[in-house]
Amino acid sequence: MRDNLEAQLLHKITDLATLQGRVKDWQQNGQKVVFTNGVFDLLHIGHLTYMAKAAEMGDKLIIGLNADSSVKRLKGPDRPVNGQDSRAMLLAALYFVDAVVSFEEDTPLELIKALLPDILVKGADYAIENIVGGKEVLANGGEVKTITFVEGYSSTSIIQKIRNQLGQ
Repeated sequence: MRDNLEAQLLHKITDLATLQGRVKDWQQNGQKVVFTNGVFDLLHIGHLTYMAKAAEMGDKLIIGLNADSSVKRLKGPDRPVNGQDSRAMLLAALYFVDAVVSFEEDTPLELIKALLPDILVKGADYAIENIVGGKEVLANGGEVKTITFVEGYSSTSIIQKIRNQLGQ
């Protein structure tokens, strides 16, 4: 049974070329494809709430996952705490996530342009007009939406709390 579970998780973790075919099939079958992205380093209730709300906006949820090299550039040399393979498996284990695809760039613009999801979602800390890939999704007839975060949760603050408790 566990082998089957691992196979199911690994099926969700995919490359861009494979995912493009899946997205095309999903959309041709009338399913709304939702895309969001992030680092998702230490998975917490804020992440889960955010992704669950994103999933409710459509039929299929794709997570664009910052690769380790991207995270280091964006968050610093001590990040990520968990490598991209571990982060991808954790995301794939969530029942409401349909696909996980990693990207090396600092933003998911190329992914978004290649996939053209029906709905692009980011946190409400972004203005819709500043969301990377938003113009492309809107030009293709899609929607760009934001979701309010659960206050008090971030991987950075969790890491800082741990460091404080260790006296670092």
